[in-house]
Amino acid sequence: MLGHLAAWNYFQSIKTPENKKFIKDWQVYTKNPKRVTNAPMDAHYIGFNMWVKAVEKVKSTDPDKVIDALPGIEVPNLTGGMAKMLPKHPITKPVLIGAIRANGQFDAVWKAPGLVAGDAWSKELDGSKDLIGHWVDKKCGNYSSKTNKCLGSSFH
Repeated sequence: MLGHLAAWNYFQSIKTPENKKFIKDWQVYTKNPKRVTNAPMDAHYIGFNMWVKAVEKVKSTDPDKVIDALPGIEVPNLTGGMAKMLPKHPITKPVLIGAIRANGQFDAVWKAPGLVAGDAWSKELDGSKDLIGHWVDKKCGNYSSKTNKCLGSSFH
């Protein structure tokens, strides 16, 4: 596996003050100095901090108010940039290519020149090519641009 490449939004080996503190705090919390971090943890770090900012903005934990407040909120990510919640609720994240080291960590060998916005649905798959996350106007995470309807829990 040494030298093999992986694409991800986060590697523990990225050297930023935020990441260094996050790793140290995690290892102290787990009482294990060898405990590792991963991209889903970075995503939760971003998501939780966005939620906190939205709650502070609306001075409420009411889900609808918080959801409405999220677009435009920016928080630091662990790789040295800012994650931003966009109007249809994807967030911007870095894209990294890393080569596996002997210790299981990664050396980042390429980084996208800017942050990349996520897309809730693949335009390449028949089952989702007509779907969009449309949270601001339609309050719907699986809105069909073909039928102009929110599919809600009826989506399969």
